Amino acid sequence: MSTYSFMDVTATLVGPTGVIDLGYGSANSKEGISVEYSQPRNNRTVGADGEVMHSLRADKSGTVTVRLLYTSPTNAKLKAMFNAQSLSSSLWGNNVLTLLNKGNTDTIVARSAAFQNMPSQTFSEDGQPVLDWVFDCGKIPAKQVLCSRRSKVSASRPYAPDTRGVCFQGPSRA
Repeated sequence: MSTYSFMDVTATLVGPTGVIDLGYGSANSKEGISVEYSQPRNNRTVGADGEVMHSLRADKSGTVTVRLLYTSPTNAKLKAMFNAQSLSSSLWGNNVLTLLNKGNTDTIVARSAAFQNMPSQTFSEDGQPVLDWVFDCGKIPAKQVLCSRRSKVSASRPYAPDTRGVCFQGPSRA
C-alpha cells in the first residue's frame, strides 16, 4: 500500500544570504507547497490539411509557492532574506529551492530562484491565516531522483550521481 504524508516533505531555500527550512515543521498551511511550470513543454501546430507538428520548448521555468501560517517564525526569516537580497542585484535570483518527499524519493530542485515579491497582507477581524511566498525559478527540471547506496541495478552497474546530482545508470562521472 502506498502512502503520502507531508511529514515526509523537506524543503530548503539556499541562497547567498542564508539557508531556510521550508518543509514540515515550518508551520506550513494545509495548502502546503506547489510547483507550477510557466508553459507547456509542447506546442502543437495543426496545418491547413490537418497534419500536425509538435515543437518541444526548452523553457523549464516556473514558480514555487510556499504557504506558511501567518504566525510561522519562518516568515520573519524569509522577510529578512528578501530585504537582504533586495540590496544588490548580485544577490538577486541566486537561490536554489530543493523539495524532497522522503516517502518516495521524489525530488525537485528549482534553480535561479528569486522572490517574486513580499506576500500580500490583510489585517482583519479574524486575521490573515496564510502568507504565500512565491518564487520565480529559471529552471525546474521535470523530475529528478536522488541517488542512494540502496538504489542499484546490480553491483556491477550501480546508479551514481553525475555532476548535477541526477542519477544515471553506469559508472560515476562525478
